[in-house]
Amino acid sequence: MSYRVLVSVVVLYTVFGLSSIPVIAQTLTSGTGAWELSRTPWGDPDLQGQWTNTTSTPMERPEDLSDQKMLTEEDLAVRDSEVAARVSFDNVSPGNVGAYNEFWVERGSLIAQTSLVVDPPDGKLPAMTQQAQRKVNEFLARWFAPPASWEDMNLYDRCITRGLPGAMIPGFYNHNYLILQTPDYVALQIEMIHDTRVIPLDGRPHLQPDVRQWLGDSRGYWEGETLVVETTNFSDKAEQRSAIGPYFLTFSAGDHLRLVERFTRIDADTMDYRFTVIDPTVDTRPWTASIPMRQTGDPLFEYACHEGNYALGNILAGARADERKAAAQEGSK
Repeated sequence: MSYRVLVSVVVLYTVFGLSSIPVIAQTLTSGTGAWELSRTPWGDPDLQGQWTNTTSTPMERPEDLSDQKMLTEEDLAVRDSEVAARVSFDNVSPGNVGAYNEFWVERGSLIAQTSLVVDPPDGKLPAMTQQAQRKVNEFLARWFAPPASWEDMNLYDRCITRGLPGAMIPGFYNHNYLILQTPDYVALQIEMIHDTRVIPLDGRPHLQPDVRQWLGDSRGYWEGETLVVETTNFSDKAEQRSAIGPYFLTFSAGDHLRLVERFTRIDADTMDYRFTVIDPTVDTRPWTASIPMRQTGDPLFEYACHEGNYALGNILAGARADERKAAAQEGSK
């Protein structure tokens, strides 16, 4: 664990009084009686620990599985072997300093769902509104062209955030999360870009409408054994969607977004995490994704990104150098 992450964790433990929180196993059990739901000393379901949501299951259902919501065990074995066969640690483009080989990518295994999207029932993201699609197209046109300025790079490239729900969706790597609890707060540290969400549980109202934040303003409450988190007050600067293949690098909406998340412990090592996106200015209907999270003993590591924005400056300098080279070649004709 890096120094910065260690300090961050110590601060969370100190501020929220989490230096030593015992866990009480309750008599509530699963249907088989094989698993006991652990609770905190104040009686809330215990969600604490280090979790991962890494998986090869795509966000949207593949066309060849259009009529199949769940995979059989045989299907899972076959498709997992196909994913493993495509993995090659030598698969990197020579001369491309920005390329990643498979060593850096967390593939994970498939889950039984054929897509992370569970509503709409077809496992596909709903159509975007014309206004939202136009914004995405304009941004992608700038993103795939040589950048004229830092504004042409997505929030992920700029090491700001993957947005919400993007920060809770598996991407390339760093799919790990640390959850800490007190009676009045839940703190969720995200390994990717080291975002930390501090979520009040005390019933306080949301911030004033004119206060906007990258990750919005979250409020949590318990609904039976499920932690429900509702987030509003997003910045309109966060309205970006960009992807490479099946991986959404940034995935967030604008200032009309209402995000509803649900965290439910379903066995000793698994939590059902699902979220619903509600934004009529971006999507033609609300939609829901379900992403199982598994407990892991692995520590969170610092996602340093490009400290001091050295990489971003070099990207822009490289684009200007390419322009000068192209102009010189054109002038020599």
